[in-house]
Amino acid sequence: MQFTLIFNSMNNNTNTSTSTSMSINTIHKPINESIDSLQANLLQGSLTHSKLIHDCFEASKLPSAANVFTQRYEASAAAAGAYADALIKAGATPPLLMGLPITIKDLYDVANETTHSASLVLKGSPPAQRDAEIVKRLRQAGMAIMGKTNMSEFAYSGVGINPHYGTPRNPHDPQNHRVPGGSSSGAAVSVALGLSVAAVGSDTGGSIRIPAALCGLVGFKSSMFRVPTQGAVELSRSLDTVCAMTRSVKDCLHIDAVLSGSYLDVKPRGVRSLKIAVAKTLMQDELTQQVAQAFERCLIHLSSKGAEIIEIELKELSEIAQINVPGGLSSIESYAAYSDFVDNHSKQMDHRVVQRMLLGKGVGAREYIALLDARKSWIHKMEGILRPFDALISPTVPLQAPVINGLLDSDDEFFRVNRLLLRNTFVINFLDGCSFSIPVQKPNELPIGLMLSHCNAQDANLAGVALAVEQALHE
Repeated sequence: MQFTLIFNSMNNNTNTSTSTSMSINTIHKPINESIDSLQANLLQGSLTHSKLIHDCFEASKLPSAANVFTQRYEASAAAAGAYADALIKAGATPPLLMGLPITIKDLYDVANETTHSASLVLKGSPPAQRDAEIVKRLRQAGMAIMGKTNMSEFAYSGVGINPHYGTPRNPHDPQNHRVPGGSSSGAAVSVALGLSVAAVGSDTGGSIRIPAALCGLVGFKSSMFRVPTQGAVELSRSLDTVCAMTRSVKDCLHIDAVLSGSYLDVKPRGVRSLKIAVAKTLMQDELTQQVAQAFERCLIHLSSKGAEIIEIELKELSEIAQINVPGGLSSIESYAAYSDFVDNHSKQMDHRVVQRMLLGKGVGAREYIALLDARKSWIHKMEGILRPFDALISPTVPLQAPVINGLLDSDDEFFRVNRLLLRNTFVINFLDGCSFSIPVQKPNELPIGLMLSHCNAQDANLAGVALAVEQALHE
């Protein structure tokens, strides 16, 4: 087949990011391998769970890990590691994830602790009576929960800046303080620094896939219904998704099996069998030169491997801006949840979060229900368009991680970057779909994410596509 590239304006894009002279690989990381490989080393005796967890905690105290954690659980994590080691010493093989370190975002309840959601206004709130459902499932799997990770306040930003607890530094550029992406900022950095095998975050408008893309990780936003949100601080009940990021697609599936309660029934796929859609509308606008080139490189490579890449207009994407008003689902639902804080304690909150929540103030029931109905109709239309394809492919975000200073100095610049970071990923949240972000940058280049997406309940099929694409891009 012939495949015509659609990057006519690529050379007119502004280059807003630079390659780094020092990569993340120069930073010592306790974990820098897949879950399967790590378990093999543990079973062979070349490493113990206890030593691994100790090394992760020691590395978490280095300057590179500043602002990553809001809470550490050293004693309970050490106990989980020691138990897994005892099983091996007794001649048993522990379950795959038992004793492996994982982090959880600071919006999941842990029994007898107040859940802060990286906000000051929740300090002093009653402690949680029980673990969040996903925390309970991680404990049942025997995983070593290392601690809670920092985030954008109330999970309301794709940038990852937090004025209360500090902003974790993107480890891919030791010379410049670049943002990690949000809202699951500390989650991403905990994995990128090798402090955990995975990080459980959340994804309301891209909060798993954005930091995964900016920090060189794989992020999997599953269909909402698959993982319970019980015990999670709410942002937008129509969009909130519990999910994780790791080093590979397969590792994401291992963690997803714990979060959801079962493994996806993934059928092996060959790239040659794939039929992939590329949208002309919206998702390729305002790409930086590096992102445009990386996306083009991926499409050419997949096409050369036999994938059928088909351009479609998908003008329906331009309808989101008209449907998702006034204020948008996140603003309406977050203001409804936190109106007392916004109206009476806004000085204790990140003013950028307050501004976004206030967009939902005054929206009436009639307008809200009309928005929900219009979204439902739009999803039905999109499902019909995407049904013949195995995936929709796009850049995860249109730029690489920006330096933090310009975003702190200017609210206009912050909101401009925040809009760009959320634009592509939010499409899939609004679709109530599923999506993977896979790193595709060149060595020593700031991370770039490639996003593969589909509709609701297509998780197993999409996982097969993601595994095939990930493998093909490494060949």
